[in-house]
Amino acid sequence: MTVNHILKEKGTEIVSAQPDMPLLDVAAMLAERRIGAVLIVEVNGKVAGIISERDVVRAVAERSGDLTGAKVADFMTRDLITCTPDDTLDQLMSLMTEGRVRHLPVMDNGKLCGLISIGD
Repeated sequence: MTVNHILKEKGTEIVSAQPDMPLLDVAAMLAERRIGAVLIVEVNGKVAGIISERDVVRAVAERSGDLTGAKVADFMTRDLITCTPDDTLDQLMSLMTEGRVRHLPVMDNGKLCGLISIGD
């Protein structure tokens, strides 16, 4: 099975936010949609990073719970591990295990085309 097969079943909807968004707004988005991560995409469409529930928890700990003024860019993960539509399930599991990540943006010739989570 490939990433392409997974995306055909789950769909290609991508929940995203911009780097300058308030962190609390993204935390609310995660909770409302019951998802574990949101891709951070710049206005020009370039993927800038990802913010996960873990990143939000880290922000709470670092700021003693006061997230007033905190922006997504302050806490997002910038060095992304990505996959392609042709990657296999075995390749995905290796990437996730080695990188200790639960979400992989799917890139096809430099273009974002989906997001795969460990639950998929």
